[in-house]
Amino acid sequence: MGNNHREKIVMSIGGSLIVPNGGINIEFLKKLNTFVREQLAKDNNRQFFLVAGGGSISRHYRDAGREVVGHELTKEDMDWLGIHTTKLNAHLIRTIFRDIAHPYVLKHYEIIRKVTEPVVVAAGWKPGWSTDFCAAMVCEDYNIKTLINLTNIDMVYDSDPNQNKNAKPIKKTNWEDFRKIVGDKWVPGMNAPFDPVASKKAQELGIKVVVLRGDDFDNLNKYFNGEKFVGTVIE
Repeated sequence: MGNNHREKIVMSIGGSLIVPNGGINIEFLKKLNTFVREQLAKDNNRQFFLVAGGGSISRHYRDAGREVVGHELTKEDMDWLGIHTTKLNAHLIRTIFRDIAHPYVLKHYEIIRKVTEPVVVAAGWKPGWSTDFCAAMVCEDYNIKTLINLTNIDMVYDSDPNQNKNAKPIKKTNWEDFRKIVGDKWVPGMNAPFDPVASKKAQELGIKVVVLRGDDFDNLNKYFNGEKFVGTVIE
C-alpha cells in the first residue's frame, strides 16, 4: 500500500538536452544520472518518471527523407520519426538507470501499468502527441500534480528571445496567460517551452508546470531543496 504515498515527480526531458545536435550529450546524461540517484538517496520515498524528448535526431531523419524523395514528408511520417527518436532516447535513459528502473519504457497511455521502481522512463506514443503531452498523460495516469519541464532555456519569455531582444522573462504565470503565448496548435518539431496541446491538458488536470534549464543541476537542486531558483512556474 505504501507505494501510493510516494512523492511522484515527472520530469519531461527536452530532446535538445539529450541530443543537442545529433550527437549524444554524455556529460548531461552523467549529471542526470548522478542527480536522480542523489535525490533518491536523500529521500527513498520518491519516484521519478522521466519522459524523453526526441531532439535534433528526428530532424536529421526528416531532412534525409526529404532529400531522398525531393519533397516534404507527410505530417504523420514526420511525427513517427520523432516518436521513434524519443523511444531511442528513452531506452538509453532506461539503460543508464537499469538497476533501479521499471523494465519497460512506458509508451501506451491506454494501459496504466503498476510501476513500483524508483525510476520509470517514458517515450512518445502516437502522431500528434508531443513528449510534453505524454508527460501530462503520465501525470493523469499516476495522479501527479507537478511536472518539471527541463528545456534548453532558463525560463519562459513573453516572446521568443532569439527573435526579440526585448522579450521579458516570466517568473510566474497562469495557464490562461501562458496559452496566449504558445497558441493552440501543435506542429511536429515545434520548439515551445511547453507545447500548446500539452498546456491545454495540464490546465484541465490542474497541473503545475515548472520550466527550468535542464543542464543547470545547481539550479535544479535549489528547486528540489525549496530554495530560490531560476525558472518559470505555470499553474
